[in-house]
Amino acid sequence: MNFYLHPQAEAELIDTIAYYDTCDYGLGLEFAEEVYSTINLIRQYPNACPQLSKNTRRGLTKRFPYGVIFQIQSGIISIIAIANLHKKPNYWKNRAEEEQACYDKEYIKS
Repeated sequence: MNFYLHPQAEAELIDTIAYYDTCDYGLGLEFAEEVYSTINLIRQYPNACPQLSKNTRRGLTKRFPYGVIFQIQSGIISIIAIANLHKKPNYWKNRAEEEQACYDKEYIKS
């Protein structure tokens, strides 16, 4: 299954990679590998991830305190956030609602 990375989720990923690189050389790369490993698991088993709402699920990274927040729309995984689980819970909810509204508009047009 293909995936789409929301622009704000992409910015979160890039910012977090940069942050971890300042902590220790190579740690940012390890974080990126962990996130993409989680995304690959989500692609294989999207329904195995726990639901956060009717249309939103979360896959967890193993080593870092981050979750990959996503929705499945028309057979595509839409990644809403790369969320730090220790900060601002549910800050991404507006993004999820906006993504769902865009999908609903497109679906209704078809």
